[in-house]
Amino acid sequence: MSLNLQEKILQAASELFYSQGIRATGVDAIVKAANTTKMSLYKYFLSKDDLVLAFLRKRDEDFRAWFVEQVDAKADAPKAKLLAVFDVIGEWMAVPEFRGCAFINAAAEFPLEGNPVHQVSAEFYDHFRSYIADLAGQCGSKSPESLALQLSLLVEGAIVSEQMKRHSGSAEQAKQAAIVLIEGSLSYIPDLSLSTTNTQEQQ
Repeated sequence: MSLNLQEKILQAASELFYSQGIRATGVDAIVKAANTTKMSLYKYFLSKDDLVLAFLRKRDEDFRAWFVEQVDAKADAPKAKLLAVFDVIGEWMAVPEFRGCAFINAAAEFPLEGNPVHQVSAEFYDHFRSYIADLAGQCGSKSPESLALQLSLLVEGAIVSEQMKRHSGSAEQAKQAAIVLIEGSLSYIPDLSLSTTNTQEQQ
């Protein structure tokens, strides 16, 4: 399916923003990559800031849909899905085009919390933690929100570590730490069938 001009501009900008950085990418480079003009760019996006926000929102939507699909393809049970998160992250970080997390990078470039770019970036991780918290709740976690924050911190740390040094093994190390956190957070659910068996044996 061929892209319309607005989509071509957004795609070109997205690739440049992710590979080179937002501030380092000028409008001239974007229109050249999209094979269009500044007039056409500003017809669809009133400013570079609008284009940056469109890039982040589109990436949020696309990445989360892709991520959930990948996790679901690897596991069925909630607990297994929590661990599959780290497998998916590891596979994503292994691709040659990996340049870190677009949202962590954007928040670093626009550090003020009131900045719209920073806010959209923070919203991505709010959504991510909600997804993890939902899985944690299904597992029987004593504190799903706390576990979600802990696992999200492991994911974010692994991403930054891999960005700074490729093939660092950070995803696997994060997964091992996640196993400990998940087990520690699961509610104790007694095996009633085992209890019944023991009682009968004592009789």
